Amino acid sequence: MEIFIQIVQFILSLSILIVLHELGHFIPAKLFKTKVEKFYLFFDYKFSLFKKKIGDTVYGIGWIPLGGYVKIAGMIDESMDTEQLKEEPKPWEFRTKPAWQRLIIMLGGVTVNFVLGILLYIMILNVWGEKFLANDSLKDGVWIQDELGKELGLETGDKILTIDGEKIEKFGNLIPEFINGNDFTVERNGVVLNKEIPIDFISKLLERKKDEGSFIYPRVPFVIGQIPDSSHNVKSALKPNDIVTSINGESITYYDEVASVLEKYRNQNIVLAVKRGEKSEDINVDVNDKGAIGVVLGRLSNVDMSKLGYFELTTRTYTLGEAIPGGFKMAYGKLAGYIKQFKKIFNPKTGAYKGLGGFGTIASIFPSEWDWQQFWSLTAFLSIMLGFMNLLPIPALDGGHVVFTLYEMISGRKPSDKFLEYAQVTGFIILMALLLFANGNDIYRAITK
Repeated sequence: MEIFIQIVQFILSLSILIVLHELGHFIPAKLFKTKVEKFYLFFDYKFSLFKKKIGDTVYGIGWIPLGGYVKIAGMIDESMDTEQLKEEPKPWEFRTKPAWQRLIIMLGGVTVNFVLGILLYIMILNVWGEKFLANDSLKDGVWIQDELGKELGLETGDKILTIDGEKIEKFGNLIPEFINGNDFTVERNGVVLNKEIPIDFISKLLERKKDEGSFIYPRVPFVIGQIPDSSHNVKSALKPNDIVTSINGESITYYDEVASVLEKYRNQNIVLAVKRGEKSEDINVDVNDKGAIGVVLGRLSNVDMSKLGYFELTTRTYTLGEAIPGGFKMAYGKLAGYIKQFKKIFNPKTGAYKGLGGFGTIASIFPSEWDWQQFWSLTAFLSIMLGFMNLLPIPALDGGHVVFTLYEMISGRKPSDKFLEYAQVTGFIILMALLLFANGNDIYRAITK
């Protein structure tokens, strides 16, 4: 059921984005009296799931969910229909329109994508606001749990100050910023240190298995989760949700301090001071020869952690007037971050190309439970991403058509129909290769992880 919910959200989001993107081409084409022969959600190779002709346009739904298209008369597009180009140009055809009109028609789709992303972020801020863990509220720094964090140059207790010179306000933004960044600063024992992000950090991050979790966490208290039946302390007075505050009189605040303390008491009976609700209890437990007491670490909710003073949860509400500039800022931040990631893909040393994903990857980012805030947030991000990708100067994408049109406007010379046909074929081959590579990555990760 969880996978089904993810797939439904993905298809709904994709459908919204495709229809609105193509509408961005359709409306200016109609305004400039250009004939639109087809308006399709998904591709209709050989047959359609649904189609209906209204006026000069056939509206339909194809069966291949790889995108959608509008077929504009007199234009070489995804359909590769060049028969009409053999005839004399008609006044209602795309190729007979002034260059500035053709430019507006081609830019209509990406314009809608960017505007949609901004509007969705404005709505999200106005309706739900923002809730986040403030990075600077981690007064005793972060918890580095494995080797990847250490290879990055971090240690437990570090306070992360900046990445690429920018202060990181939200703890949840740390990993994306490390992915996008080149250097960072931390405060360690009162000293500010400058460090470079290893060139292969992204590659190593992508190689992690799903069950390994993150490499960086807020520092957490030692909360008793379970005392398994097999534990040598199963008959002790410990209870789930007890918070250990000292070990044999030695005060501890965080779980990451426990191992080094217990190590000193191997094969001994010790006293744990625990906080249980509003009370404190002293409990005798045995430490085995491995320096463990045989319990499973529990966890508190972020709200409980905030109430106990371990960190600060920030809640911001936005009026519509505040949400408008906030939405623009959020959209810009998402676009800037995506461009940074995109640049790293072209540097083989980063290994970022391993992270390219297809439809499976995109579907997997949607939550397994229906959450409208998450749905619209992801749709906004995908809209921004789709707008940027379509602006790339690759023939067969909007950006390719824009480049040829701008060349015509600047030079006064229009590329020949035969050249545009060859360019479209070349662009189509490039896109298919990228599509196969990205979805191949999905299949490889599914098999290996």
